[in-house]
Amino acid sequence: MPYPTYAVSTELDAVNQILSSVGQAPVTTLDQQNPEVAIVLNTLRETNKQVQSEGWIFNVERHYEMTADAATFEIKFPSNALQIDANRDQHFDDYDPIRRDGKLYDRHKHTFLWKDEAGAAKTIQVDVVWLFDFTEVPNAVQNYIVARASVMSAIKMVGDSELVKLLQQQEINTRASALEYETQQGDFSMFGWKDGENYHVGYQPYAALQR
Repeated sequence: MPYPTYAVSTELDAVNQILSSVGQAPVTTLDQQNPEVAIVLNTLRETNKQVQSEGWIFNVERHYEMTADAATFEIKFPSNALQIDANRDQHFDDYDPIRRDGKLYDRHKHTFLWKDEAGAAKTIQVDVVWLFDFTEVPNAVQNYIVARASVMSAIKMVGDSELVKLLQQQEINTRASALEYETQQGDFSMFGWKDGENYHVGYQPYAALQR
């Protein structure tokens, strides 16, 4: 049984949606020699990065283990990581990792070296916000990225304030859909992270039917 593929948007699909939004004709290839295509594609990629930097259920990984190199005791900062922070449940305020010179630097101890008291390479648990290609992003978030990129492209290429306002309304609508996806997938609770030590699920109305 064949499955539909139209739900998966490629960068070309997204670029054509944006071009259509600003009154330009669609293209068949992402030829960056075309000025309009270059502007839209760069805007799409930058917007994709900006949106994913917020941290969503699909690109946040908690309790991710990173181990220092046995020879240098340094930890390379992954090229596709947008943010890294020490996991609060495991380390609380033991470390304060940030990116510096392409490596993980501990601001708490002012060092690039990650080793334990015995002098061995240390393994730490961190929370990571990853950057994924546009095609790996959930459809609801893809739509938000495209709508947001359309606004920026309209500002750069057209400069029509009325068009920008219309596109901004579309951006608001698609962000609401993206947040709906986020809450459905995340199973969030005001009592903590689901994988944390003190997580507690509040009362759910359907529980009354079970009882």
